[in-house]
Amino acid sequence: MGKKLYIKTYGCQMNEYDSKMTLEVMQSSGDIQEVSTPEDADIILLNTCSIREKAEEKVYSELGRLHKLKQHNPKLKIGVGGCVATQEGENIFKRAPYVDLIYGPQTLQRVPQLLEESNKIKAVDVSFPIEEKFDLLPLPTAEGPTAFVSIMEGCSKYCSFCVVPYTRGDEVSRAPQQIFDEVARLAEQGVSEITFVGQNVNAYEHPLDGRLLRLSDLIEVTGSINGIERIRYTTSHPLDMTDDLIEAYKYVPELVSHLHLPVQSGSNEILTKMKRNYSRESYLEIIEKLHAARPGIKISSDFIVGFPQETEAQFRETIDLVNTVKFDASFSFIYSARPGTPAAMIEDDIKLPEKKERLYELQSLLDSYQKEYSKDLEGSVQRCLVTGLSKKADSRMQGRTECNRVVNFDFQNTQILGTLIDIKIDKALAHSLQGHIFSQEHIPPT
Repeated sequence: MGKKLYIKTYGCQMNEYDSKMTLEVMQSSGDIQEVSTPEDADIILLNTCSIREKAEEKVYSELGRLHKLKQHNPKLKIGVGGCVATQEGENIFKRAPYVDLIYGPQTLQRVPQLLEESNKIKAVDVSFPIEEKFDLLPLPTAEGPTAFVSIMEGCSKYCSFCVVPYTRGDEVSRAPQQIFDEVARLAEQGVSEITFVGQNVNAYEHPLDGRLLRLSDLIEVTGSINGIERIRYTTSHPLDMTDDLIEAYKYVPELVSHLHLPVQSGSNEILTKMKRNYSRESYLEIIEKLHAARPGIKISSDFIVGFPQETEAQFRETIDLVNTVKFDASFSFIYSARPGTPAAMIEDDIKLPEKKERLYELQSLLDSYQKEYSKDLEGSVQRCLVTGLSKKADSRMQGRTECNRVVNFDFQNTQILGTLIDIKIDKALAHSLQGHIFSQEHIPPT
């Protein structure tokens, strides 16, 4: 009989991608069935993230719950992967000796072998063989009309608050031939929207035939692959928003009119302390160029509130930046010190209640712009990618706009899954849109 595998994923799209690849690596190595609950599993893998505060404690808390399962089933295998695994290493064995293997984000391809190790020390692999990982990934499989494609990993920016360079290593770009092959295979399986992912995805650089390929080249080639209707990429860094990438918005229609471009703060003084190596002014210049290349493009972002020694005036500069750019749906967080980072050494003199007040004000402002844009969509016709059945009603289907807003509409025909159709937006709700098909001219009969 085969074995049952349960994977719990923490964190970002990169971790989601890694979990999918881990499942495929496991399935290619033997008879493995994925299950939805840890109670049903023979193997449990935690794919962890250490971006936020107390991430390690959350993992140890989860391991404590899993220990009870192992007490009932001594043959159960428990593994910890991802960034916490890299950061904690063998310390995990000390605090949770019932764990069987520890592997980093770049060694998921070795999980089947690590599971066979009886020696605890040998069952730890948190090295950074990124090229090997790319070379040994299994052939991609599609699970719907959208798919992530990893094009690079690691980070060489070393922002003062971030642990990613220490847990995932420096930036390494994947060979373009591998990327194009994966995209083509996914397109053959019905994928019509590709999202390129990487810690700093727009830092992609790789030599090919005497020239240096960048993300803009990947986008241009991918846009010409039959079946690919939309292209996204995340997460990008302002330092790598080069003119050639901005120009891609002019000549590649498959590239969506939406970009997630983390700014973190609107204050130059705070950006310097964060070691972001760009200014408020240079960020706004990028936004201006993007709007010139693609009128109507929507920008989302990330913000850190309460960075050590952030003054009220500096926070006001962030509020002013939001009002200037009018960001679409964005993410904002209270600063949390990560062990081993330079920012953790700066005295944090801002009280938690003040941080919470600032976060509430920022999130309220960001939400107001998101709702305003959704309201503006009422009465418009939006080109939407049909992604599946609505989660709320079997008689309805679900699509997504270019800005990733969910649109529910009355229709049921699985033949339109993965296709782009025009939907007229009738109503904007808190977290989704309602609409109806604007034209059925190119829709096959049920």
